[in-house]
Amino acid sequence: MKYLDTKHKRNSAKITTLIMLILVLLLFVVGQNYMDPPEEFGVAINFGGSSGGGGGGAPAQISEPSETKPEDTKPEEQQEASTPTSKDNVLTQEEEEAVLIKKQQEQAQKEKEARDKAQADKIAKEKAAAKAKAEAEAKKKAEADQAMKDLLDPNNKPGNNPNDGPGNGPGNGPTSGNSYGPSRFGDGSGKGNGNGVGYGLNGRGKPNYNTETQDCNKEGRVVIKIEVDRAGNVKKAELDLNGTTNSDPCLVEPAKRIAKSHKWPADADAPVRQVGFVSINFKLGQ
Repeated sequence: MKYLDTKHKRNSAKITTLIMLILVLLLFVVGQNYMDPPEEFGVAINFGGSSGGGGGGAPAQISEPSETKPEDTKPEEQQEASTPTSKDNVLTQEEEEAVLIKKQQEQAQKEKEARDKAQADKIAKEKAAAKAKAEAEAKKKAEADQAMKDLLDPNNKPGNNPNDGPGNGPGNGPTSGNSYGPSRFGDGSGKGNGNGVGYGLNGRGKPNYNTETQDCNKEGRVVIKIEVDRAGNVKKAELDLNGTTNSDPCLVEPAKRIAKSHKWPADADAPVRQVGFVSINFKLGQ
């Protein structure tokens, strides 16, 4: 056909046919609705029946169409009818929320009480620890003060104590004591070396040590508490205020170095850490 001799014409014919089919289908599907028979309008009049003749009958009654709405219920009545249910729902929801809030408040109160109790227990423990520490420090200070009083007491001399022997003879105290017992300054066990350095370490013999010169021109006695191992080495040296008359750092530091330089003979029977002391008397110009 000469009308469909090209590709574009054939495509156009196909598209046109498709559009027409769609329009026809739409007419069947969404066409206008109508009633069969059609709805009557106006006022119905009764002219009498053909079997009864034309007279004597009751007058024709004209029936007027009633203009009644399908639903005569007013919106206010509908609203009033639905109000009780809405109120019930609102009240129920409020009650649930009130119960939930009350539970949350009770839980928060319990957690607060638990935190307060834990805090109170912590404070009580801290107070008890501080009290115990203060008592221990007070006891230690009282012992140091008593030791100083005993040191300065003129009646507390060798020979005045019933446990001291006369001169350089053996003591008459109990024989069950520990020969390596801790020494402390002022207990009578210190030994001088003739050059201002004294030591106290029970049962370990005579040590070797180095001397130090102070950097400042001051005088005074410095007592260093020491801990010695079985090999005779000083493992720890710290200032001991009991017996110290001058705690100036320029004297304390060389005193510590002198104490750490002490070397005692080895003793396998000695304690792992034996406590003793070293006292250094510094003089002016030394």
